[in-house]
Amino acid sequence: MRITSATRVFAVLGDPIGHSLSPRMQNAAFAAAGLDAVYVALACTAEVLPALMGTLVANGGGGNVTIPHKAVAATMAGHHDARVAALGVANVFGPGDEGIRLGNTDVDGVLAALDRLEAPSTAWYLLGTGGSARAVVGAARERGARIAVRSRAPGRAEAFLAWCATLGVGTAAAEECEVVVNATPLGLAGSEGLPLEPGQFPNLRVALDLTYLANGPTRWVEACRGLGLRADDGKYGLLVQGAASWPYWFPGVTAPVAIMQAALDGRLG
Repeated sequence: MRITSATRVFAVLGDPIGHSLSPRMQNAAFAAAGLDAVYVALACTAEVLPALMGTLVANGGGGNVTIPHKAVAATMAGHHDARVAALGVANVFGPGDEGIRLGNTDVDGVLAALDRLEAPSTAWYLLGTGGSARAVVGAARERGARIAVRSRAPGRAEAFLAWCATLGVGTAAAEECEVVVNATPLGLAGSEGLPLEPGQFPNLRVALDLTYLANGPTRWVEACRGLGLRADDGKYGLLVQGAASWPYWFPGVTAPVAIMQAALDGRLG
């Protein structure tokens, strides 16, 4: 594509960011839709995140926010969508009447990924307590599921469950959970330990890993499938949240989901 001074710039902001498939997906979609726009991945610290977001929006762009900055993004002044106000995390931003509009399409991605796995809305075992974990709680609230939580930090799981209660999300025992969701970064490097031994809880039927690798499933997804669980990684959720981001950037323009899927699958040249 030809980039000029009129080209709108969008970015995914986080750290680490090198694994992100969002630029591949969104640039293919921008080209298919005939948009004069480009999407890049930018590593940044929490300190510079607000300035980067503000600069992108001031120049007609926007983008997404990933680990570990989703909570910081939600503190920015501007219009906060209902999910951002409730969950305290944002993963999408764009121009708004109040300067910047913040939203959370991660919830859409989690819901769609769990629906594709035919996950029951009963009791979910959530691994992690960060920004992505809050999106899972948002999904649980919308589906009426109860939550059990595991965190490596002492006391954090208890505090997280207390926060869940303020949203009306009930607590479950890990042993009764039929669904497990990995909302930790474990698996991004491809060689780390498993977030949870999939055979540890016999009632588990479905496993969703919010992390993903460029090629093939994560080791945890493979291990879960090996034990007969319906399991998937985060690519489908990435697709859904990415398409759901378009109303924040291009009101009235429909995201070309088939092109985005093909780009994620590596089927485009």
